[in-house]
Amino acid sequence: MTNPPPRPPITRRALITRLGIPPTLAWGYLGLLLFMVGDGVESGYLSPYLIDRGIPESRVALLFTVYGIAAALAAWLSSVLADLWGPRRVMWTGLVIWAAFQLLFLAAALPSSSYPLMLLGYGLRGLGYPLFAYGFLVWIAGVAPRARLGTAMGWFWFAFTGGLPTLGSLVAGGLIPRIGAYATLWAALALVAAGGLIALLLVRDAHGGRRQRPEGEGPLATLLGSVTILWRNPRVGAGSVVRVINTASQFGFFVILPIHFTKTVGFGLTQWLHLLSAMFATNIFANLLFGVVGDRLGWRRTIAWFGGAGCTLSTLLLFYVPTTAGPSFPLALAVAAFYGATLAGYVPISALMPSLEPRHKGQALAALNLGAGASTFVGPAVVAAFVGPLGVEGVVWIFAGMYAVSTGLTLFLKLPDESAAGAGAGRDATAPQTASARA
Repeated sequence: MTNPPPRPPITRRALITRLGIPPTLAWGYLGLLLFMVGDGVESGYLSPYLIDRGIPESRVALLFTVYGIAAALAAWLSSVLADLWGPRRVMWTGLVIWAAFQLLFLAAALPSSSYPLMLLGYGLRGLGYPLFAYGFLVWIAGVAPRARLGTAMGWFWFAFTGGLPTLGSLVAGGLIPRIGAYATLWAALALVAAGGLIALLLVRDAHGGRRQRPEGEGPLATLLGSVTILWRNPRVGAGSVVRVINTASQFGFFVILPIHFTKTVGFGLTQWLHLLSAMFATNIFANLLFGVVGDRLGWRRTIAWFGGAGCTLSTLLLFYVPTTAGPSFPLALAVAAFYGATLAGYVPISALMPSLEPRHKGQALAALNLGAGASTFVGPAVVAAFVGPLGVEGVVWIFAGMYAVSTGLTLFLKLPDESAAGAGAGRDATAPQTASARA
C-alpha cells in the first residue's frame, strides 16, 4: 500500500487566513489592541478619581460628554478622511492627537486642577482614538473578502474591546496600588504610543495609502455624501441609530456604575475594576463568536436577537441583581459577563452597514462610525440629564428601552439584493458566506 503524501505544513499566513484575519493586516490588529489597552486604562476609575479631587459629579459628567462629542465628530471624520487621504494617514493623525492632548491633560490640567484645561485637554483627546481605530476599520472593509467580513470585523472588535476597557481595566487594577492613579495615566500614554507605532510601522498593505472615494467624486461630494447618506438611504440612517444605542449604555455606565457599585452596592474599587474586566473579557470573546455567527446565521438576526433583545434584558439584570443581592461577587460577575456578551451581539453591524450601500462603502462606514462616536456622548448625556430626577434606576430603564427600540429598527436593515438572494444576501442578509461561495 502506498502511503499518502505528507500534507504541507500550515504556514503562519494560512493560519491567520483560516482565523478570518486579513493576513496583511495582522500587525494592525495587535497594534490596535495595545492602543486600546492604553485608551481603556482610565475607563474604570477616572470618574471617581476626579470626584475625589473635588470636581462635582455634574462637571465630571459634562467632561465625559465633551469628550464624547469630540469622539463622535472624529468617528464620522475617520471614514470621510479615509476616503480622501487613505486609512494610514488617518490613523497617524489619531495617534498624534491622542498623545498631544494626553500630555496637556497630565502635565498641565491635572496638576493645576484647572477645569477649563481639563475640558480642553481631555475633551479634545476624544478626537484621537476614533481616528486611529475607525481608520483601521475602513482599512479592514477595503481588504477583507465579503464572505469573511463579519469574522474580520469580529476580530476588530475583539482587539478594540480587548483594550477598552477589558485589559485596560486590568492594567489599572494592577498599577494603581503600586504606582498610584496619576502615574497609571502616564503608563496609558506609553501603551498607546507603542500600539500606534506597531500598527503604522509594521503593516505594509497597499490599501492603507489608497483613497477610497469613487472615481470622479470630489472631496466636497465625499464630505457631503457622508451626511446625506443618512436620509438618502434610510436603512443606513437606521443602522447609524442602532449603532448609537449599541454602546450608549456602556459609556453612560462608565460615569455612574463605578459610583453605584462602590458607594451603594458596597464593592471596593478593586472589586469593581475586576468586575469591569470580567464584563469585557466575556465581551471580547463574544465579539469573535458573534462575528462568526453573523456570517452563518445572518447579520440582521444576530444583531436583533442576540444584541437588541439580549441587551434589553442584561441591562436590567446588571442593575437589579447586585442592588438586590448586595456585594455578592459571584452574582455580580455573572450578570456583568452576560451584559458584556450581549453587547457583542451587535458586531455584525460593521459588516452589514457597508453592504447596505455597496457603491459608497466609505460613506456607509462614516454613518456607522458617527453612530459609534455619538454613543460616547449620548450615554453620558442621558446620565447627566436624568440621573438627578430619575436616579440610577431610571437611567437604567431608559437604556433598556433604547435597546428594545434597536431590536425593531434592526429588522428594517435589509440588504439591497436580499429579495433576489444575490451574492452576500443569503437568507435575510443572513448567509453572506454561503452566497459568496456560490458566486
